[in-house]
Amino acid sequence: MCGLAGIFNITGEPVSIDTIKTITERIAHRGPDGEGYFTENNIALGHKRLAILDISSKGSQPMLSKNGEWVVVFNGCVYNYLDLKITLQTLGHSFVSTSDTEVITEGLAEYGPVFFQKLNGMFAIAAWNKRTKELYLSRDRYGIKPLYYWLTKDKLVFASEIKAILAHPDFKTELNYEALNEYFTFQNLFRYHTLFKGVTMLPPANTVKISRTTELKHKSWWDYDFSKPDTTMSFEDAKEVTKQLLEKAVARQMLSDVPLGSYLSGGMDSGSITSIATKHIKRLTTFTAGFDMSEVTGVEANYDERRDAELMSNHFKTEHYEQVINAGDFAWSLPRVVWHLEDLRVGMSYPNYYISRLASKFVKVCLQGTGGDELFGGYPWRYYSVFKSLDKKEFFESYYSFWKRLVPDEEKCNLFTDSTSRQINIERPRKDFEDVFLFNKKLRYDTPEDHIQNSLYFEIKTFLPGLLLVGDKLSMANGLEERYPFLDNDLVDFAQKIPVKFKLGNLEQYKAEQKAHAGNRKLSYTSYDDGKNVLRKAMKEYLPESILNRKKQGFSAPDESWYRGENAAYIKDLLLHSKTVSTEFIRKEYIKKIIDEHLNRKYNHRLLLWSFMCFEWWCRIFLNGEKVK
Repeated sequence: MCGLAGIFNITGEPVSIDTIKTITERIAHRGPDGEGYFTENNIALGHKRLAILDISSKGSQPMLSKNGEWVVVFNGCVYNYLDLKITLQTLGHSFVSTSDTEVITEGLAEYGPVFFQKLNGMFAIAAWNKRTKELYLSRDRYGIKPLYYWLTKDKLVFASEIKAILAHPDFKTELNYEALNEYFTFQNLFRYHTLFKGVTMLPPANTVKISRTTELKHKSWWDYDFSKPDTTMSFEDAKEVTKQLLEKAVARQMLSDVPLGSYLSGGMDSGSITSIATKHIKRLTTFTAGFDMSEVTGVEANYDERRDAELMSNHFKTEHYEQVINAGDFAWSLPRVVWHLEDLRVGMSYPNYYISRLASKFVKVCLQGTGGDELFGGYPWRYYSVFKSLDKKEFFESYYSFWKRLVPDEEKCNLFTDSTSRQINIERPRKDFEDVFLFNKKLRYDTPEDHIQNSLYFEIKTFLPGLLLVGDKLSMANGLEERYPFLDNDLVDFAQKIPVKFKLGNLEQYKAEQKAHAGNRKLSYTSYDDGKNVLRKAMKEYLPESILNRKKQGFSAPDESWYRGENAAYIKDLLLHSKTVSTEFIRKEYIKKIIDEHLNRKYNHRLLLWSFMCFEWWCRIFLNGEKVK
């Protein structure tokens, strides 16, 4: 819920109310239900409200603590706020609203910034201490809610979205070349920089303090830890506790004073959440997106999940709505998607934009299944690809090759123009990749199980944040709050302790086959689809058998076919036109080569073509100032 923005002038110069209003207005789509501002000398806070809990004026922000010490603007939802509220009441705190924001203000008054660590939820918070004149910024454990900042020698400007920072009169938009290099390696950013030079994302589970100097004091207060599985745990215990904790997580995240629904694809994760949610809401509203398959061939012919979603809707007796996306819907949505994303990340995300737009017509809160794959091992073909690694060096080599999703390092000289190449270090993405692992000193590299645990750690630290960023930006673009029951603190803490052998159903079989055929042939790890075994068994009483045994499939449009068909002309016109902007940085001849190879069916370049198109629109919108209508 909501969007926040703020300006802190380190020099002590007063902040203009007009300036904070200007930058906050850029994120008005995040909060259509109200706005509020706080200014005091050199600090200003702005807020746009999407009212979810206590929709009355008592829940408005910025909010002041009862002792007059803390001023808070907050984006997100604290699911354990009622328990925290009871504790604070026993300590003498009183409350006038039923909002979770007030619990944050009183928690800060009681405990100080360490209170952020007690929150079970999704949040980005800016808190100003009027007594000490210190500003604190903090994000949730998993990075569900974004928070960006721009720091200069005399000011700190921060906001839920980068476009608010761009509206500051002193900001000049320039491309961050190192982020460009990283994006075209991974289709993601592993560091916390952005494509906008000087704009940084606050890391998850991180609190930063700033007062009278330009020094930002970071405190990282939590990290994932898959390195200590509970070897005494039985499979039955793992299954039963997983079921109980997911039930509690869904119930906890259904707190809302406005209509709430759930996404319902044909998969197990959203199906599990929906099935539990229907125990609390009769005739729950559910949503799915499907695709026109009339000109789709090959494996993509199975991408439309509507049939399985309808099966589950009928099974759970939900009020179900569907959006059918056609090939022609892509071009209309692309500039809008890029405008809202700003911070380009994983996947071809325009279907997310359409389904959140559909859901927003009926509800203001929607439950999401993201996180189940990363916690319970939903991508076995990725983990088995590094199964035979012998040590850390071999593991890094194998896994880095796997995660270069777009352009290999050896092709970068053909990708980037000469002027761009002079601005980047081709080898830096490899270091960024390794730094993800090296951040956690607990990781081991001695056994196949270690390598799989490390793979889980890597994906939940990189791939998942990319998915969450896409989810936040494109849902909030439509005034919709998405929630993620799999990312509940208690469930996450337990899932990390579940042994790998319980998550991957064929692990022991794979190990035996590998040993039996050592040196004779290469095993086809891509054929394994045994992930989330313990979750699958835990949900047996909730889901139809056909869904439990369904082959893993992501939420993706059939773009390989569509790029060769109806959208081919659009792609050529966008990327190879004389007015194409991104060719200042990307060689046009390389783009043409990729398009030709895709159209001639030599390679499936759908990910790279999507990234080229997104970057072209990024350049048009943010460098050239083209308006999105």
